[in-house]
Amino acid sequence: MIFGSVCSGLEAASVAWHPFGWRAAFLSEIAAFPRAVLAHHYPDVPLRGDFTEIQAGDHDAIDLIVGGTPCQSFSVGGLRGGLDDERGNLALEYLRLARRLRPRWLVWENVPGVLSSNGGRDFGAILGGMVELGYGFAYRVLDAKYFSVPQQRPRVFVIGHSGGCWQRPAAVLFERESFGRCLEPRLPQEMSVCITRRGPGSLDDRETYIVESSQPRHMTPLEIERCFGFPDGYTAITYRGGPAADGPRYKALGNSMAVPVMRWIAGRIQMVEQLCAVQEAAE
Repeated sequence: MIFGSVCSGLEAASVAWHPFGWRAAFLSEIAAFPRAVLAHHYPDVPLRGDFTEIQAGDHDAIDLIVGGTPCQSFSVGGLRGGLDDERGNLALEYLRLARRLRPRWLVWENVPGVLSSNGGRDFGAILGGMVELGYGFAYRVLDAKYFSVPQQRPRVFVIGHSGGCWQRPAAVLFERESFGRCLEPRLPQEMSVCITRRGPGSLDDRETYIVESSQPRHMTPLEIERCFGFPDGYTAITYRGGPAADGPRYKALGNSMAVPVMRWIAGRIQMVEQLCAVQEAAE
């Protein structure tokens, strides 16, 4: 599977999808620190800036576009400008890119606030745009806390597939066991998360993830990397002539997708692809 990544951030998709043998034809990011992280980890992958400038034929043909376009215009913490906000309008630019590149699959992510933005009309416009392009779709809120990472991070994922068929996206997002039961949170609501240390040195795995405490503290970038499923030290790069400061690392991680969620989605897409191949061969 060859994919293109837009609004790549720290590129959780590439980290998650590498074990499947999937490769990126291009990455796209405009923020300085995430771009430095991408250049460090993926020096051989073309790194674009503004993804709206990508045209058909610029890179290898792709099977999938993945992207989490800026969420601030849809989030409760933002001004809820929706698609009228320049950042929110990038969701429609994502669809325009899909029209130019015509991948088989679409994977789009955003905050749950997108469901209610402008009375639901913004989300309806995004889904309607997929339909106009000939993509069937399914969407679901997936929370990282159910994917073996210690953080609550619900996000809306929309999966699209060319040909106008909704069954394949639905098969990706909805396993049979998800119908008719409610999963319980991994942690009681009253429990705080903190990490025990042996001393002032680096985190010791043998001493780690979760104890009850009434005095939580700020987490380190290393701990946040682990909360998102990134390899240890993934953001600890040389930046502007020295070790990256904590501030840019915190910000970039806070804008990222959770790696285990992306890995689950890839596994489901690969499963659907294999099942469809077997069915087509049988016919």
